[in-house]
Amino acid sequence: MKVNARSIRDKKSPAHIAIILDGNGRWAVEKGLPRTAGHEHGSKAVRTAVYGCHDRGISALTLYAFSAANWSRPKGEIETLMRLCAEFAENEIDELVRRDVQVTCIGDIDELPRRTRKATEALVEATKGCKGMKLALALSYGGRQDMVSAIRQIAIRARAGLVIPEEVNEASIRSFLSTGNLPDPDLVIRTGGERRLSDFLLFECAYAELFFTETLWPDFTLETLDEAMAAFSRRQRRFGKTGPQVSAEAG
Repeated sequence: MKVNARSIRDKKSPAHIAIILDGNGRWAVEKGLPRTAGHEHGSKAVRTAVYGCHDRGISALTLYAFSAANWSRPKGEIETLMRLCAEFAENEIDELVRRDVQVTCIGDIDELPRRTRKATEALVEATKGCKGMKLALALSYGGRQDMVSAIRQIAIRARAGLVIPEEVNEASIRSFLSTGNLPDPDLVIRTGGERRLSDFLLFECAYAELFFTETLWPDFTLETLDEAMAAFSRRQRRFGKTGPQVSAEAG
């Protein structure tokens, strides 16, 4: 389904899009190729998503590039993924700076191989002064792991007498998550046909709209992005209220 990008921008648009990049391996297997070939082709879709969101005026984009659970994959596949992450950081730095995109990382980047970690840190440093779209790369990330880390930090502060239990609320927990400088996602897109979050932004996605597509990640195009944004524009976001209440507030 091809959707006109201009019509998307004229309607209600998500401020923050989060994408679960799924289907690289299956794409390769279907074509009789090694799984690593799927990741190679999938790296092109990353650029499509990043610059497509930027061109459409999206304020923030989070990409679930490598989960904490992905460390259990075959060594060769991990090495390919880490190399591609490093190459993205190294090769796109100038274009991201030119587009005024601020890059951050969420997840345990200390677990990354040296080249990937250094390239990612250099990208974050080079773009820290950018004021345009925020791009968050989820690397060695797990939503439960992130919540455990936040709770531990709060517990340490409580033990030191810097916070009392009554002061702990959603906002304080949010501030200790690695996503603390990002708004909650409005729209989560998952490619590959699976219909689950897979430990992605569990706290932050409480009210996100979910869009699942059979499209495998290497086949992700601007048309896929526009289709997801069009679906989002047709949905009524209630946040616990009734449909008539939301309609009345919208005037």
